[in-house]
Amino acid sequence: MSDVFTKSRRDAPEGFFACEAAGLAWLRVPGGPRVVEVRDVGRTHLDLERLVPARPTPSAARALGRGLAVVHDAGAPAWGAPAAGWHGDGFFGPLDDPLPLPTGAWADWPSFYAEARLAPVAEQGQVRGALGADDAALLARLAERLPDLARPALDDSPARLHGDLWSGNVLWSTPTDAAPDGSREAEAVLIDPAAHGGHREADLAMLALFGAPHLDEIVAGYQEVRPLARGWRHRVALHQVYPVAVHAVLFGGGYRAQLRSTVAALLDDR
Repeated sequence: MSDVFTKSRRDAPEGFFACEAAGLAWLRVPGGPRVVEVRDVGRTHLDLERLVPARPTPSAARALGRGLAVVHDAGAPAWGAPAAGWHGDGFFGPLDDPLPLPTGAWADWPSFYAEARLAPVAEQGQVRGALGADDAALLARLAERLPDLARPALDDSPARLHGDLWSGNVLWSTPTDAAPDGSREAEAVLIDPAAHGGHREADLAMLALFGAPHLDEIVAGYQEVRPLARGWRHRVALHQVYPVAVHAVLFGGGYRAQLRSTVAALLDDR
C-alpha cells in the first residue's frame, strides 16, 4: 500500500487544495497536536501522508486537549484572518460541495461571527432554498444579541483555529516515534481544516457537536494549559449555530429544525 493518501476533485474551486495545505502548515506549531503531513498540492489534488489507524485512549485525548490549547494560543492577526500564506476566502464543508468561508479582519468576535458567519450562511441557505426568510430573521436576531450572549468571553484575543474540528477531522493514529518506555499509544492527528482566526471555544464546540471520543478528557487537557472563561459550557450552542446552519444548507432534513431550536433556545436565554 502506498504511503500517500490523495484527495482529488477535477472541478475543485480555485485554490481549494492550496487553502487546505496553507491551513495545515499554519496549525503545525511546537507543542501542538500532530498535523497530517502534506506531500504535494496541485490545482485538483492534495497528497497527504497515509495514517495508520489506532484506537483513541483517554490519555491521548487529554494530550490532544493540551496541544489544541497551544495551537489556539499561537494566535491569529485578527478575527476572521486566513491562514498564513493564504489570501482570500476559505472553504467550509465537504469536498464535493464546499461553501465559501469569508475571511478578513473584524474588530471583535461578535462583529466577525455576525458578518462573516451568520449573515453569509443565511444568504446561502435562501439562495439554495434550504432556509427561509424566517430562518434568516432568526439568525439576524441572534446576531444582535451576540455581545450579551458571549460575555464574559469577549476579552479573549483571536485564536488560531482549526475551524472545522468535528470528530471526523481528528484521526487517531500510531505515533511516528515511540515513547521513552517504548510504547506507541495512539495520538490525535488533525486533518481537513478550515483554518482562520476565531474564538477558541469554537473548536471545542465543534468537537462536542458530533461527539468526539473522550471529550471530557480533551477539555480537561485543554484547561490544564488554558482555563476557559467562566460560563463556557453555556456558550457551546452559540458556537455550534454556524456549523449546524451549514449542515441545514447542505443537507436539509432535521438540521433545519435543529438550527431553529438551537437559536430559539439561545434567544430565550435571558
